[in-house]
Amino acid sequence: MPRSASSRTETASDTALLEFAADVRAGLTKPGQKELPSKYLYDELGTALFEAITHLPEYGLTRADTRLLTAHAGDIAEVFNGAISVVAEFGSGTGQKSRIILEALVEQACYYPIDISADALTACQRELADVADVHPVSAAYLEGLALVTTRRRKHKPLLLLFLGSTIGNFDRHCASEFLAEVRDRLQPGDGFLLGADLVKPIGQLLAAYDDPAGVTAAFDRNLLGRINRELGANFDLRSFAHEALYDQREQRIEMHLRSTVPQEVLIPAAACTVQFRKGETIWTESSHKFERAELADMAAGAGFHVRATWIDEEWPFADTLWIAA
Repeated sequence: MPRSASSRTETASDTALLEFAADVRAGLTKPGQKELPSKYLYDELGTALFEAITHLPEYGLTRADTRLLTAHAGDIAEVFNGAISVVAEFGSGTGQKSRIILEALVEQACYYPIDISADALTACQRELADVADVHPVSAAYLEGLALVTTRRRKHKPLLLLFLGSTIGNFDRHCASEFLAEVRDRLQPGDGFLLGADLVKPIGQLLAAYDDPAGVTAAFDRNLLGRINRELGANFDLRSFAHEALYDQREQRIEMHLRSTVPQEVLIPAAACTVQFRKGETIWTESSHKFERAELADMAAGAGFHVRATWIDEEWPFADTLWIAA
């Protein structure tokens, strides 16, 4: 007898929890620098806090991306002569920026948001149902893209969106490898719209990732709260301070949670106990910044050619349209 939809959902949820526990154990018990994958920042509460961050005056990235999409969505649609039948997106969130692209298309497209957050996918489907036929894909990026490519219409291009400079969360070497794997899953002529935050004054960057209202600090510490809620840990969130640091050589912002006291944390579902020295940090996110020429090199190295690049001058940010070569 086939399993019910609810049992399949429970199985997927159990698998995700086991993966979360394994990643937490691996990251917090590794020798040297403790770290946690940034993807786990985005549970339901984390997603809401990040949405609040995008409205802060110090964080101009999202507004820059939105300005560029609003100005050039028609140009993007025109490149494909309105022939796009499938739009996919990595890390769609609630899909607010995707709406701008979907509304510019001549015909209503099938839209496949790819995200590991079930809450984000539910919100995205609800918000975009009036402009697209929405098919949420709960999966890792490359796994989800492989599924979406089987749903495309023959002889019609696919447009993949990767907005908001999430590519900056990858180390540069890993980013290059990831982009090459994306290209391997696309057909010649498919489009890839990539958002990337550009290098800018250090003071401006630090303020964006450590705002005076403390919203980013709450977003960062919520990761420990999530471990408490889902894995039964006993993190004292008040004993961890949020810090944003800039690595000049790597051209990246790093977010850390610094232990303000010596402490021991028990994480039952991850089957581990973690010791923290006073001043020791957990590295929770990297956000690499790019030069325009670097983006062109990344495109060529992965097997794309650059069709257009648009730069926001108010907050240096790029949306660049690549075509699979």
